[in-house]
Amino acid sequence: MIIDTHCHLDDTRYDEDLQIVLQNATCKGVQGVLIPGADITDLPKAQAIAHKNEGIFYAAGVHPYHIDGFDEAILRVHLADAKCIAVGECGLDYFRLPQDVDEKEKEKVKQQEIFALHVRLARELQKPLIVHIREANEDSKRVLIQENAREVGGVLHCYNASEHLLELAEHGFYFGIGGVLTFKNAKKLLEILPKIPLERLVIETDAPYLTPHPHRGERNEPAYTRLVVQKIAEILQKSEEEIENITTANAKTLFKAFAKSF
Repeated sequence: MIIDTHCHLDDTRYDEDLQIVLQNATCKGVQGVLIPGADITDLPKAQAIAHKNEGIFYAAGVHPYHIDGFDEAILRVHLADAKCIAVGECGLDYFRLPQDVDEKEKEKVKQQEIFALHVRLARELQKPLIVHIREANEDSKRVLIQENAREVGGVLHCYNASEHLLELAEHGFYFGIGGVLTFKNAKKLLEILPKIPLERLVIETDAPYLTPHPHRGERNEPAYTRLVVQKIAEILQKSEEEIENITTANAKTLFKAFAKSF
Protein backbone atom coordinates (compact mmCIF):
# COMPACT_ATOMS: atom_id res chain seq x y z
CA MET A 1 0.00 0.00 0.00
CA ILE A 2 1.20 3.50 -0.90
CA ILE A 3 -0.08 6.91 0.19
CA ASP A 4 0.55 9.84 -2.16
CA THR A 5 0.94 12.69 0.31
CA HIS A 6 0.92 15.49 -2.28
CA CYS A 7 -1.12 15.30 -5.47
CA HIS A 8 -3.06 18.11 -7.17
CA LEU A 9 -6.05 16.06 -8.28
CA ASP A 10 -8.02 19.31 -8.55
CA ASP A 11 -5.85 20.39 -11.49
CA THR A 12 -7.77 20.88 -14.73
CA ARG A 13 -5.57 18.27 -16.41
CA TYR A 14 -7.59 15.60 -14.59
CA ASP A 15 -11.02 16.94 -15.47
CA GLU A 16 -11.64 14.49 -18.30
CA ASP A 17 -10.39 11.24 -16.74
CA LEU A 18 -10.08 11.60 -12.97
CA GLN A 19 -11.78 8.29 -12.20
CA ILE A 20 -9.49 6.46 -14.61
CA VAL A 21 -6.49 8.08 -12.95
CA LEU A 22 -7.74 6.89 -9.56
CA GLN A 23 -8.35 3.38 -10.90
CA ASN A 24 -4.79 3.28 -12.27
CA ALA A 25 -3.52 4.36 -8.87
CA THR A 26 -5.47 1.63 -7.10
CA CYS A 27 -4.04 -0.97 -9.48
CA LYS A 28 -0.54 0.13 -8.44
CA GLY A 29 -1.38 -0.12 -4.74
CA VAL A 30 -2.07 3.56 -4.07
CA GLN A 31 -4.88 3.59 -1.51
CA GLY A 32 -4.61 7.14 -0.16
CA VAL A 33 -4.11 10.57 -1.69
CA LEU A 34 -3.80 14.02 -0.11
CA ILE A 35 -4.70 17.03 -2.26
CA PRO A 36 -2.80 20.12 -1.08
CA GLY A 37 -4.34 23.57 -1.18
CA ALA A 38 -2.54 26.07 -3.39
CA ASP A 39 -4.99 28.68 -4.60
CA ILE A 40 -7.91 29.65 -2.37
CA THR A 41 -10.28 29.49 -5.34
CA ASP A 42 -9.51 25.80 -5.95
CA LEU A 43 -10.43 24.58 -2.48
CA PRO A 44 -14.11 23.83 -3.24
CA LYS A 45 -13.04 21.54 -6.09
CA ALA A 46 -10.52 19.71 -3.89
CA GLN A 47 -13.21 19.40 -1.21
CA ALA A 48 -15.68 17.89 -3.67
CA ILE A 49 -13.15 15.32 -4.92
CA ALA A 50 -12.24 14.32 -1.37
CA HIS A 51 -15.86 13.82 -0.35
CA LYS A 52 -16.68 11.81 -3.44
CA ASN A 53 -13.80 9.34 -3.11
CA GLU A 54 -12.84 7.10 -0.23
CA GLY A 55 -9.21 7.41 0.84
CA ILE A 56 -8.81 10.91 -0.57
CA PHE A 57 -8.36 13.92 1.71
CA TYR A 58 -7.41 17.52 1.13
CA ALA A 59 -5.57 20.37 2.80
CA ALA A 60 -6.30 24.09 2.97
CA GLY A 61 -3.58 26.66 2.42
CA VAL A 62 -2.16 29.22 0.03
CA HIS A 63 0.98 28.66 -2.05
CA PRO A 64 3.43 31.61 -1.83
CA TYR A 65 2.69 32.46 -5.47
CA HIS A 66 -0.96 33.04 -4.56
CA ILE A 67 -0.69 34.90 -1.26
CA ASP A 68 -2.54 37.93 -2.62
CA GLY A 69 -5.63 35.74 -2.33
CA PHE A 70 -4.97 34.66 1.26
CA ASP A 71 -8.20 34.64 3.25
CA GLU A 72 -8.03 33.20 6.75
CA ALA A 73 -11.82 33.04 7.10
CA ILE A 74 -12.14 30.82 4.03
CA LEU A 75 -9.30 28.60 5.21
CA ARG A 76 -11.00 28.16 8.58
CA VAL A 77 -14.23 27.05 6.92
CA HIS A 78 -12.40 24.33 5.04
CA LEU A 79 -10.22 23.30 7.96
CA ALA A 80 -13.38 22.58 9.93
CA ASP A 81 -14.24 19.89 7.36
CA ALA A 82 -13.40 16.38 8.54
CA LYS A 83 -11.89 15.64 5.12
CA CYS A 84 -9.50 18.60 5.39
CA ILE A 85 -6.60 17.18 7.38
CA ALA A 86 -3.68 19.60 7.00
CA VAL A 87 -2.70 23.25 6.57
CA GLY A 88 -0.94 24.00 3.30
CA GLU A 89 0.68 24.00 1.03
CA CYS A 90 2.30 27.11 2.43
CA GLY A 91 5.83 28.40 2.76
CA LEU A 92 8.41 30.52 1.00
CA ASP A 93 9.41 30.67 -2.65
CA TYR A 94 12.10 33.17 -3.65
CA PHE A 95 12.50 31.85 -7.20
CA ARG A 96 10.42 34.57 -8.87
CA LEU A 97 11.09 37.65 -6.77
CA PRO A 98 11.00 41.18 -8.26
CA GLN A 99 14.29 42.53 -9.62
CA ASP A 100 14.03 45.81 -7.72
CA VAL A 101 15.85 45.46 -4.39
CA ASP A 102 13.20 47.21 -2.29
CA GLU A 103 10.35 45.34 -3.94
CA LYS A 104 12.23 42.09 -3.49
CA GLU A 105 12.53 42.64 0.26
CA LYS A 106 8.87 43.63 0.54
CA GLU A 107 7.84 40.42 -1.20
CA LYS A 108 10.03 38.33 1.10
CA VAL A 109 8.55 39.95 4.20
CA LYS A 110 5.02 39.46 2.90
CA GLN A 111 5.65 35.78 2.18
CA GLN A 112 7.13 35.30 5.64
CA GLU A 113 4.15 36.97 7.32
CA ILE A 114 1.63 34.79 5.47
CA PHE A 115 3.71 31.69 6.16
CA ALA A 116 3.76 32.52 9.88
CA LEU A 117 -0.02 32.95 9.82
CA HIS A 118 -0.36 29.45 8.37
CA VAL A 119 1.83 28.02 11.14
CA ARG A 120 -0.19 29.75 13.85
CA LEU A 121 -3.42 28.49 12.31
CA ALA A 122 -2.04 24.95 12.21
CA ARG A 123 -1.04 25.14 15.86
CA GLU A 124 -4.43 26.50 16.89
CA LEU A 125 -6.32 23.77 15.02
CA GLN A 126 -3.71 21.06 15.71
CA LYS A 127 -3.29 20.07 12.09
CA PRO A 128 0.07 19.27 10.43
CA LEU A 129 1.68 21.56 7.86
CA ILE A 130 2.51 20.97 4.21
CA VAL A 131 5.51 23.21 3.58
CA HIS A 132 6.76 24.50 0.24
CA ILE A 133 10.39 25.73 0.19
CA ARG A 134 12.19 27.01 -2.89
CA GLU A 135 15.43 28.97 -2.67
CA ALA A 136 14.46 30.04 0.86
CA ASN A 137 16.01 27.46 3.18
CA GLU A 138 17.30 29.81 5.89
CA ASP A 139 14.14 31.91 6.23
CA SER A 140 11.85 28.88 6.03
CA LYS A 141 13.66 27.06 8.80
CA ARG A 142 13.73 30.22 10.93
CA VAL A 143 9.99 30.83 10.58
CA LEU A 144 9.15 27.22 11.43
CA ILE A 145 11.33 27.23 14.54
CA GLN A 146 10.33 30.72 15.71
CA GLU A 147 6.64 29.93 15.30
CA ASN A 148 7.07 26.66 17.20
CA ALA A 149 5.82 24.54 14.32
CA ARG A 150 7.07 21.44 16.12
CA GLU A 151 3.77 21.46 18.03
CA VAL A 152 2.09 20.05 14.92
CA GLY A 153 4.93 18.99 12.63
CA GLY A 154 4.38 18.48 8.95
CA VAL A 155 6.08 17.58 5.71
CA LEU A 156 8.69 19.40 3.66
CA HIS A 157 7.03 18.93 0.29
CA CYS A 158 9.35 18.09 -2.60
CA TYR A 159 12.32 18.05 -0.23
CA ASN A 160 15.09 19.99 -1.95
CA ALA A 161 18.04 17.97 -0.58
CA SER A 162 19.24 20.78 1.68
CA GLU A 163 21.28 19.29 4.50
CA HIS A 164 20.52 22.50 6.41
CA LEU A 165 16.86 21.44 6.59
CA LEU A 166 17.54 17.93 7.93
CA GLU A 167 17.53 19.36 11.44
CA LEU A 168 13.77 19.88 11.07
CA ALA A 169 13.34 16.13 11.55
CA GLU A 170 13.89 16.92 15.23
CA HIS A 171 11.04 19.42 15.03
CA GLY A 172 8.45 16.89 13.89
CA PHE A 173 8.93 17.23 10.14
CA TYR A 174 8.88 14.59 7.45
CA PHE A 175 10.51 14.73 4.02
CA GLY A 176 8.41 14.31 0.88
CA ILE A 177 10.20 12.38 -1.85
CA GLY A 178 8.81 12.29 -5.39
CA GLY A 179 9.72 11.93 -9.02
CA VAL A 180 12.72 14.26 -8.83
CA LEU A 181 14.62 11.37 -7.25
CA THR A 182 14.55 9.58 -10.63
CA PHE A 183 15.93 12.52 -12.61
CA LYS A 184 19.44 12.32 -14.06
CA ASN A 185 20.39 15.62 -12.40
CA ALA A 186 19.20 14.57 -8.92
CA LYS A 187 22.72 13.83 -7.68
CA LYS A 188 22.36 15.90 -4.52
CA LEU A 189 19.10 14.22 -3.52
CA LEU A 190 20.58 10.79 -4.23
CA GLU A 191 23.45 11.58 -1.87
CA ILE A 192 21.35 12.94 0.97
CA LEU A 193 18.51 10.41 0.88
CA PRO A 194 20.39 7.90 3.11
CA LYS A 195 20.82 10.68 5.71
CA ILE A 196 17.07 11.13 6.13
CA PRO A 197 15.77 9.04 9.07
CA LEU A 198 13.64 6.22 7.67
CA GLU A 199 10.86 7.12 10.08
CA ARG A 200 10.69 10.56 8.42
CA LEU A 201 10.24 9.54 4.78
CA VAL A 202 6.94 9.94 2.92
CA ILE A 203 6.05 9.43 -0.74
CA GLU A 204 4.51 12.06 -3.03
CA THR A 205 4.07 12.88 -6.70
CA ASP A 206 3.23 16.61 -6.86
CA ALA A 207 1.18 15.44 -9.84
CA PRO A 208 0.52 16.59 -12.49
CA TYR A 209 4.05 18.02 -12.14
CA LEU A 210 7.51 16.42 -11.75
CA THR A 211 6.73 13.18 -13.57
CA PRO A 212 9.34 10.50 -12.81
CA HIS A 213 11.55 8.76 -15.34
CA PRO A 214 10.75 7.09 -17.72
CA HIS A 215 7.56 9.13 -18.14
CA ARG A 216 9.09 12.63 -18.09
CA GLY A 217 7.22 14.96 -20.39
CA GLU A 218 3.91 13.23 -19.64
CA ARG A 219 1.29 14.21 -17.08
CA ASN A 220 2.19 12.83 -13.66
CA GLU A 221 -0.33 10.81 -11.67
CA PRO A 222 -0.52 8.91 -8.36
CA ALA A 223 0.20 5.52 -9.96
CA TYR A 224 3.76 6.71 -10.60
CA THR A 225 4.51 6.66 -6.87
CA ARG A 226 5.44 3.05 -7.60
CA LEU A 227 8.48 4.32 -9.53
CA VAL A 228 9.51 6.48 -6.57
CA VAL A 229 9.24 3.51 -4.21
CA GLN A 230 11.39 1.45 -6.57
CA LYS A 231 14.09 4.14 -6.71
CA ILE A 232 14.17 4.64 -2.93
CA ALA A 233 14.44 0.87 -2.43
CA GLU A 234 17.31 0.71 -4.92
CA ILE A 235 19.25 3.54 -3.25
CA LEU A 236 18.70 2.37 0.32
CA GLN A 237 19.19 -1.30 -0.64
CA LYS A 238 15.89 -2.37 0.81
CA SER A 239 12.90 -4.19 -0.65
CA GLU A 240 10.06 -2.27 -2.24
CA GLU A 241 7.70 -3.83 0.28
CA GLU A 242 9.77 -2.50 3.15
CA ILE A 243 9.79 1.03 1.69
CA GLU A 244 6.04 0.83 1.13
CA ASN A 245 5.43 -0.28 4.70
CA ILE A 246 7.71 2.37 6.21
CA THR A 247 6.45 5.32 4.19
CA THR A 248 2.80 4.32 4.59
CA ALA A 249 3.22 4.01 8.37
CA ASN A 250 4.89 7.42 8.39
CA ALA A 251 2.06 9.00 6.40
CA LYS A 252 -0.48 7.53 8.80
CA THR A 253 1.45 8.87 11.78
CA LEU A 254 1.62 12.37 10.35
CA PHE A 255 -1.84 12.49 8.76
CA LYS A 256 -3.89 10.52 11.25
CA ALA A 257 -7.02 10.46 9.08
CA PHE A 258 -5.30 7.91 6.83
CA ALA A 259 -4.71 5.65 9.84
CA LYS A 260 -8.43 5.75 10.62
CA SER A 261 -9.34 4.94 7.00
CA PHE A 262 -7.13 1.89 6.44
